[in-house]
Amino acid sequence: MSSSTAVPGQSPIAETAPQSLCALEPRVPADRLVAEMVPPPRFDSVRFETYEPDPDQPSQREAVEVLSSFAAGLGGAHATGTGRRRWFGKKTAAPTGPRGVYLDGGYGVGKTHLLASLWHATPADPSLKAFGTFVELTNLVGALGFQQTVQTLGGHRLLCIDEFELDDPGDTVLVSSLLSRLVEAGVALAATSNTLPGKLGEGRFAAADFLREIQGLSAHFRPLRIDGEDYRHRGLPEAPPPYSSDQVTKAAYATAGASLDDFPALLGHLARVHPSRYGALTDGITAVCLTDVEPVQDQSTALRLVVLADRLYDREVPVLASGLPFDRLFSDEMLNGGYRKKYFRAISRLTALARDAKGLVAQ
Repeated sequence: MSSSTAVPGQSPIAETAPQSLCALEPRVPADRLVAEMVPPPRFDSVRFETYEPDPDQPSQREAVEVLSSFAAGLGGAHATGTGRRRWFGKKTAAPTGPRGVYLDGGYGVGKTHLLASLWHATPADPSLKAFGTFVELTNLVGALGFQQTVQTLGGHRLLCIDEFELDDPGDTVLVSSLLSRLVEAGVALAATSNTLPGKLGEGRFAAADFLREIQGLSAHFRPLRIDGEDYRHRGLPEAPPPYSSDQVTKAAYATAGASLDDFPALLGHLARVHPSRYGALTDGITAVCLTDVEPVQDQSTALRLVVLADRLYDREVPVLASGLPFDRLFSDEMLNGGYRKKYFRAISRLTALARDAKGLVAQ
């Protein structure tokens, strides 16, 4: 047990030493994975009313109107199919028109805001709606198995998939097969996607790629194009300068609920924890403090770090670090490769969380 130590001219060190993420190996039951398929805390309060369409981009206002109507149409009894009982034994007329929408737009136009707003606006109990990233959906299949996932989600009114990953052919086939079964069960779908490898910067819209990759499901989706400025054209965000290891350590001890880890050790620990548990890894953590941040050496490690960055960003957990700035985490080869979109996103999110952490350091 640590004791409080007063240092002249400095704030006293907290009574309790910070936690170490490397010491945590959470076990996440399958039912928790399903229950957590809701919009992340960052998007708890978003609604169509809080989306601010650019007056110079009429497609943004149209998207709000179309999605509001789509949500309203999902009220009432569950559609026909294998997922839910039919009231009084009668076959309910299947809804007309596409049972899915695909939000097609550049980066920074608010697709996730709109997707979460659709989830919130759909008139159904939260237990009958699911929201998750493509990675979280594949993790769910891995935890439950394909058939059990079909049975679990088949009774839902709506499934929202953010960041449908077109750059992973194997998982794309798996998820497309899953969605086919869910459509048969009457589940409505909504999705956004990333760009295919080699196409980042070549065009702002991915509808053709998305509809081609999901093959037989394309008829079930209405592409909804959302125009707007592509913030990626501005280049990578400039990361704030890192602090010293001494500053990071003192901040960790002075911040209730903070964690403190050596960055290389944390990367090694992530290899021993399934990515589906990275969210649980951060349960109760108020700030992540890292010492000796250094370049990520291999692709597998980099992709695990991307997942952790997503979970921290979703939960709005600030990240304070010493060592290398976050915009120098990934090599030029990685930033020019097939997964570069993921790495750009991780840099952007870690940079935002680093800015959020500035207040943890005593001035």
